[in-house]
Formats: sequence, structure tokens, C-alpha cells
Amino acid sequence: MTLKLYLIFIVSMSAITFCLYILDKQCAKNNLRRIPEVALLIMSTVGGSIGGLIAMYTVHHKTKHWYFVAINTVMSIVIVFIGVMIGTHLPSGL
Repeated sequence: MTLKLYLIFIVSMSAITFCLYILDKQCAKNNLRRIPEVALLIMSTVGGSIGGLIAMYTVHHKTKHWYFVAINTVMSIVIVFIGVMIGTHLPSGL
């Protein structure tokens, strides 16, 4: 149950973060008010980094900013590591 909730949280945060990166890219193209970089980075840090990475390389957004690449990559590794730890250290049946 714990792993299932964790995966639901990560998938949800990644989907929201993906949408925010796409929205920011569209705002940039259309010269509209942008989503602050700090908001995108916070979303990536609190569980949305996989969605952030996918969006970055799907629409080529923020890929030239080293800190976006670094934070999204490191947090994606952390998310996978935590998922593996939860999955392998739970008693059977949970």
C-alpha cells in the first residue's frame, strides 16, 4: 500500500510538473507572462522531476540552464532510489 501511494504521488506530481513546463514554454513562445523558474524548480524538487525531465527534452525547454538539468536529474535519481527502497523493504503483503 505504501509503495502504491508513493507511486500515485510521484505520477501525479510529475504530470502536474510536465504540464507546467509545457505551459511555460507556450507562454514563452507567445510572449505572455511566464511561470517563475523557482516555481518550476520547487515542483521538480517535491516529486515532479521525472515529468520535468520529460517536458524539458520533449519541447526543448530549459535544457540550456544547467541548474534545471542538474536538479531534475538528481531528484529523478532520488525518487527512483526511494521507490526501490520502499518496494524492497516492505513486509510482504503491503
